[in-house]
Amino acid sequence: MSPNDGPVTLLVVDDEEAIRNAIRRYLTQRGYEVAAAADGEEALTVLERQKITGVLLDVNLPGINGVDLVPRILEIEPTVAILMLTAVNDASAAALCMQRGALDYLVKPIDLAHLDHAIRRALDRRHALLEGQQITQWLKEEVALRAAERHVEQTTQERISVATLEALVNALEAKEPYLRGHSARVADLSASVAAHLGRPDEEIEAIRTAGRLHDIGKIGIREAILNKQGPLSDEEYEHVKQHVLVGSQILAPMVHLREVVTFVRGHHERWDGCGYPDRLSGESIPLGARIIGAVEIYDALTTSRPYQEKMGPDLAVERMRDLVGTAIDPAIHEAVEAVVSRRQALVFLDDAQLT
Repeated sequence: MSPNDGPVTLLVVDDEEAIRNAIRRYLTQRGYEVAAAADGEEALTVLERQKITGVLLDVNLPGINGVDLVPRILEIEPTVAILMLTAVNDASAAALCMQRGALDYLVKPIDLAHLDHAIRRALDRRHALLEGQQITQWLKEEVALRAAERHVEQTTQERISVATLEALVNALEAKEPYLRGHSARVADLSASVAAHLGRPDEEIEAIRTAGRLHDIGKIGIREAILNKQGPLSDEEYEHVKQHVLVGSQILAPMVHLREVVTFVRGHHERWDGCGYPDRLSGESIPLGARIIGAVEIYDALTTSRPYQEKMGPDLAVERMRDLVGTAIDPAIHEAVEAVVSRRQALVFLDDAQLT
């Protein structure tokens, strides 16, 4: 919980009773006060009756969906921290929720340890926003309004720029069935791998953002090549390889994404130095790029593609073992294996609760 933030009450909004109750029990054990609602109307009633600090909001709800519920929640409680819960194929809806004021989203099935981390991160952001509002008010009183407004404008532009780019990625992926949700899945699993490796919160967030934006450069790739079903010619493959450079060029003017740019540029480098665009090897490849590169391989193996049937998670991790020491950092493979194994256990647990 954020310091000086007072009592924290969370509202869990999910129409699946088993999931709602499981999250509620876990958060109660973590020391939070927890309310619950099965749909949007019930959630709005709870918000009108009591002070809520944070909302865990499912995107797909009966009646009012999560996208439309976000602005109505903020109208009642403007300072609430909203964290979206979404299925893998709802990435575009989750991005729209963030444009409307949600602070983050998680992909189901929810890793409870990751959930706790995400809640604390969202509450810290909320606390920072509240402090920013207090500082802005003080600056207004001290006749420093212009400086404060420039800072607020910059922060707003940073949030809008990332959300806009994510919307472009979602639109690009929507054209191909096997690509839908790819960037959301890569972002979510990459952040979990980084957390498993004990990386600092700021670095985890940079890796999550880079995961969402790692394929933004494919906007510059000819559509005929992106949609080609058969093998690429050498010339076509060289053209596709340019997407990491195009992506880093798109992001380069955004100074607040400096670290993200290095992850996007380097996510096709290989541990043995045979990748692109800079032929980096080993630990000279930024950690975030190594993680995203490995997770991309996992996602390609576990989703249906025109040229292959999808594999189960365990088989995909085992198949990736063949690439350890050449394409994949051995330590990253171990972390991916650990996170995937934990998620499989959670899926089994969720299925058991629902039967």
